[in-house]
Amino acid sequence: MKQLVVISGKGGTGKTSVTAALAGLGPEKVLADCDVDAADLHLILHPEIRQRRPFVSGEQPTLAPELCTACGLCREHCRFEAITEDFVILPEHCEGCGVCEYVCPAEAVTMHPRTCGEQYRSDTRFGPMIHAALGIGEENSGKLVTSVRQEAKEVAEELGRRLVLVDGSPGVGCPVIASLTDADLAVLVAEPTISAVHDLKRVHELTRHFKMPSALIINKSGINQEQEQHLLDYCREQSIPVLGSLPYDETFTKAQIAGQSVLEFDPEGLGKNMHEIWDRLEPLLNH
Repeated sequence: MKQLVVISGKGGTGKTSVTAALAGLGPEKVLADCDVDAADLHLILHPEIRQRRPFVSGEQPTLAPELCTACGLCREHCRFEAITEDFVILPEHCEGCGVCEYVCPAEAVTMHPRTCGEQYRSDTRFGPMIHAALGIGEENSGKLVTSVRQEAKEVAEELGRRLVLVDGSPGVGCPVIASLTDADLAVLVAEPTISAVHDLKRVHELTRHFKMPSALIINKSGINQEQEQHLLDYCREQSIPVLGSLPYDETFTKAQIAGQSVLEFDPEGLGKNMHEIWDRLEPLLNH
């Protein structure tokens, strides 16, 4: 079984659109949407949820008003200003450190597990999909990504699928590192803009640090020839295979509105581009 992760140095490069197109190519697979902070692969694949379970991480406090003596020690020691003057705990400010429970002389505060989001196992027209939604303002997205990746791997082994295709998180932070763990190949998606070229270099440094083979897809080709040449020069210097380029085209937006991948929406245009990209990608993945 192989694990292929699609990532980008920044948001908005078309990473999810590329992932959705790749979902319709190659062997039977299990899909995983690891962009849990802003998941949107479901907008194209329309998953039918079969199982759901809460994602629990960290703790949060509960204050019992009937026990509280209003001594103020919890407010005095809370570094995050998560307790109001009338001793109401603000969940959006609380970091779950537990100092309020520790200092309360009346034992009015108790800590309990914190539900931060939900994780799903769904069916799509391209195969099973594991995805999740992190709650508004919640943290520990790296831990949730790890949980999604682990379940996707288990489902692939259970069903005998040869490939796990992961829509990774943008950037270079903890969720991206969790997206890359145990993967066989990282596909980097970049657009020819100054910020995207800069961030591509950062994410490539990350994959290189973890000794992760990578390859590049240039999206929105043609909008800036100078920056596109910078991308090609960097890939040549770093020995990064270039799988192909996708032109800047309104078809991507039209496909999204129709709830389809560009492979389905434009099979004779961008669909052919994606087939050519897969033909170059598959040998790298198998190698």
